[in-house]
Amino acid sequence: MNQKAILCFLAALLGSISKSEGRIFCYFASWTVYRPGDGKFDVDNIDPFLCTQVSFAYVGVNSNGSLEVIDPHQANSNGLDGLNRFAALKKVNPDLQLFISIGGWNESPDKYSNILADPSLRQSFIDSAVAFLDQYQFDGIDLDWDYPSRNDASNDQDKANAILLLEDLQNTFKPKGYLISAAINGCPRFLSESYDIVQLNKFLDFINVIMFDYHGNFNNYVGHSSPLFNSSLDADSGSTDFNVAAGLEAWIQKGIDLSKVNMGLATFGRTFTLEDPFKADLYDPILDGGLPGPFTREVGVLGYNEICSYINFYTRYWDNEQQVPHLIVGDQWIGYDDIYSIVIKTQYGLQNNVGGFMVWSLDTDDFRGSCGTGQYPLINAAKYIIENGST
Repeated sequence: MNQKAILCFLAALLGSISKSEGRIFCYFASWTVYRPGDGKFDVDNIDPFLCTQVSFAYVGVNSNGSLEVIDPHQANSNGLDGLNRFAALKKVNPDLQLFISIGGWNESPDKYSNILADPSLRQSFIDSAVAFLDQYQFDGIDLDWDYPSRNDASNDQDKANAILLLEDLQNTFKPKGYLISAAINGCPRFLSESYDIVQLNKFLDFINVIMFDYHGNFNNYVGHSSPLFNSSLDADSGSTDFNVAAGLEAWIQKGIDLSKVNMGLATFGRTFTLEDPFKADLYDPILDGGLPGPFTREVGVLGYNEICSYINFYTRYWDNEQQVPHLIVGDQWIGYDDIYSIVIKTQYGLQNNVGGFMVWSLDTDDFRGSCGTGQYPLINAAKYIIENGST
């Protein structure tokens, strides 16, 4: 059965839903150009018609507020020329919107706190962002500072200061037609602490809600990274809000503008090395994250393009409560999303009137089509439901 037939079958099986003209905001993780073999992902691997927006991740900031290219060899014209080649995607699809993501996991949160708190540094940031967008003819910036006012930032006024920056950004960007998006946390317990939702509605064009990484090897137990619903086992651990439905409902209750929301979908899974291979239920103890994969090469993480090679050889377990699959390979517990769970999540998002979907990231989908269900099977599954519903 080819990819389109699979998606038609699943959509019909799971029930009717109206089609949508919704967005798919995808991230290009620029460091993936250094991955080995079939895991290498470069600008040339981006299908410019797959997503409606693609963001180049990441650039950072200097202490003076200006943007800083983190990897000059990958990005600049005297190296791999990643930024110019990325900009050229619009020549293939003029309707594609291109963003630059600013921040990321490896950037010091203190730098951003300092910039937010200082009007002159905020202005320096805005001037630098405009110059960058003018140079490369991108459409907007994506702010990826996930935890303002939390204990990993230096200033408990980040929440208020971030709005000052967004207001100034919009005043400068709007006349130029530039857009502003932000990646924000999807865990309900952090919303009020970190975000002024009314003001986010006002100043952001897109709100990319991170609805994965609810569990991982940062815990000491088994847990799925992106469950749609909670498990009956969650109550004893106090984790009933660590799931997509709870996160989206919390945002809705706080008054988020759903037309701006891009609901997060993950093309990677979180993995664990079990303490006892015969104890593989949620919340059972682990020794560490799972073994690194050949492409991602990171403890506790596998891309779907690594996971899908196991699927025909090991039992796929389906969690009826959480509506997500996992594999058990010896002492390795692998939680992930497949075509089926992506279809369910996409339908759930559309039923709740989200404006679009965010995907992290292009490189960990099966972008080469190595596992037999076509190129980009997960993103295409979401795209099919968005565009066709169950027709």
